[in-house]
Amino acid sequence: MTNEEIKVMSMEQVEARRAEIKNEIETADEVRIAELKTEVDALESRKAEIETSETRAMLKEVLAGAGKVVEAHKANEDAKEIRNTPAYINAFAEYLKTGDDRECRTLLSKNAVGGYVPVPELVDEIIRTAWDNEEILSRVRKTSIKGNLKVAFELSADGAYEHTEGTSAPTEESLTIGIVTMIPKNIKKWIRISDEAVALGGEAFIRYVYDELTYQIVKKLAALVVTDIVTLNTSAGFTAVSAAKITAAPGLNTIAEAYANLSDEARTPVIVMNKLTYANFTAARALGNFEVDPFMGLTVLFNNTLPAYDTASANAVYAFVGDLSGAQVNYPEGEGVVIKWDDLSEAEYDLVKVVGRQYAAHAVTADKRFTNIAKPSSGT
Repeated sequence: MTNEEIKVMSMEQVEARRAEIKNEIETADEVRIAELKTEVDALESRKAEIETSETRAMLKEVLAGAGKVVEAHKANEDAKEIRNTPAYINAFAEYLKTGDDRECRTLLSKNAVGGYVPVPELVDEIIRTAWDNEEILSRVRKTSIKGNLKVAFELSADGAYEHTEGTSAPTEESLTIGIVTMIPKNIKKWIRISDEAVALGGEAFIRYVYDELTYQIVKKLAALVVTDIVTLNTSAGFTAVSAAKITAAPGLNTIAEAYANLSDEARTPVIVMNKLTYANFTAARALGNFEVDPFMGLTVLFNNTLPAYDTASANAVYAFVGDLSGAQVNYPEGEGVVIKWDDLSEAEYDLVKVVGRQYAAHAVTADKRFTNIAKPSSGT
């Protein structure tokens, strides 16, 4: 095959010819081998030329793509700037009231084709502030996994062994795994607002609606997490973790006893109780002339889902100590609150119904991270 023919070959043709030569060389004489060697050299040269050309084309494509990425990034930045303008905030407020997103999309132009309408940054700020200010939810583990989430935990396991060289091998570890299944549900809160409130424009209206609904939804989710903890059994199963439980009145040693029952993995424990129960511990401290801190220097958080000690029934859990990262909240649709509007069902009363929804799953997913404190049957 001539050099001119080889110079116009494709990569597939080059490889096919190389295969033919490989077979032919087995029976070729010395003259023919010399000819084939010259042809192989030409084929190798053509192969290198093709590879260089393909590399050059690939680099051009990558560089062109990089330009598109920069352009897309700029478009996203432009969209972010637009959604913080008074015009867009007012348009978003009208979208909440009417469900008509055309004005929002007109302002965003090509950056809002399909999908959802981006919220103004102040909405993100309201929701993030509510989440961060809720001291229980700010400490739990958060995930954003679509659908049901299965979380494995160690139900039982052997410890490690010290092994001396030359002796029998240590026993293989026996490990049993449990699985907690987290199934998301809607957490909803709705309010009625007057036509006068509806007349509020732009940012004032958005804050009025989102502040109230987000606060109530976050408060409910925190209460659900507390309920998950105080209803744990004292022994784990294949589908649920466990928590220790002690029975004691508020006293100087109560928190210390609860703390002592935590696993070694509970690294940042806090105390959670009703605010009224705090007074009982303070009274115990006063009786001890303030010489001992009943809280051991731990952070005390308040949640009135727990009953006050004085009004709690016998054997009811009124406080707990634990590491809140042992609880988990999964947000399949993100941490945003979805708002729905109904201005028809109670129009005769000049009232509008606004519904907020948060899709989330919650559960305790780490074993022995909490100790529940229950009221003694003789407690007063």
